Amino acid sequence: MHASQGPRAAPVGAVFSRDEDRRDPAAGRYLPGAATPLQGLEGPADWPSHQGVQVLQLEGGQALERPDQVIEEVPLALVYNRISHAVMLVTPVDLADFVLGFSLGEGILGAAADLHDCELVQVRGGIEARMRISAARFAALKERRRTLAGRTGCGLCGVESLQALERPTVPVERTCRPRPGVIARALADLPRHQPLFRLTGGGHAAAWVGADGAVRLVREDVGRHNALDKLIGALTRQGTDPADGFAICTSRASYEMVQKAMTAGIGLLIAVSAPTAAAIRLAEAAHLTLIGFARGERMLVYTHPWESTEVLW
Repeated sequence: MHASQGPRAAPVGAVFSRDEDRRDPAAGRYLPGAATPLQGLEGPADWPSHQGVQVLQLEGGQALERPDQVIEEVPLALVYNRISHAVMLVTPVDLADFVLGFSLGEGILGAAADLHDCELVQVRGGIEARMRISAARFAALKERRRTLAGRTGCGLCGVESLQALERPTVPVERTCRPRPGVIARALADLPRHQPLFRLTGGGHAAAWVGADGAVRLVREDVGRHNALDKLIGALTRQGTDPADGFAICTSRASYEMVQKAMTAGIGLLIAVSAPTAAAIRLAEAAHLTLIGFARGERMLVYTHPWESTEVLW
């Protein structure tokens, strides 16, 4: 059963930059200090977000060969100032958002302005995100790498040691207080914003929802951490105030998911599945409201610094 390429996505070879002299007039104004994609750049062949395959469906004693669609995952090497730092398996869509969100969430960048430019280059076996970052952030990254002890394939992505995990807990200063009923409405509306999931049945989504319950932005990926990184990167690039809304993740809420939300200043994180005990402890310390098992009008509030829970429903 051989895979066949589906619609192409993720323009590889594109460059995004914050440099004044490299702005594309057709791209409009830049967000201050943000990394913005330049349009019209040609690059190598694009990677598809999904693949067509032939499967054998077994059901009710019957066997039927039919076509199916499966979500794609591609190795993405994150290269900072010509030094490869990590290789992640990602769904190759919204990669500019991913590399920015990942770099911020891992503390490699302190702000979007620390990322001077990035080129996505197709190489043998995957894609390289070749980034140029500020001298100060690169010096800090090299210091981190001096204590490199190994990597994990999932979870604490990019963390080299137990000491590197112990990043400061920064309390969220402002939290969105949604109006009654908006969380349930957003949960009901979210599936129609997940085209990859509808097509393949695979992958996670991270959504940004306004205080009025409108789903304003969704990013999808085979990995739940990746989807949240993409969302945070997109919010940063757009200059969105994290107090103007809340995030929904179609997954469980791990420690790292809460850590990423905290770093981005998101004060309300909602997961459709369970949180971990470590995630709850971090959310409590960060004054972040963490909700799990959010399905329809039923949800469990694990941490909640507000004075009243009336706004949740």
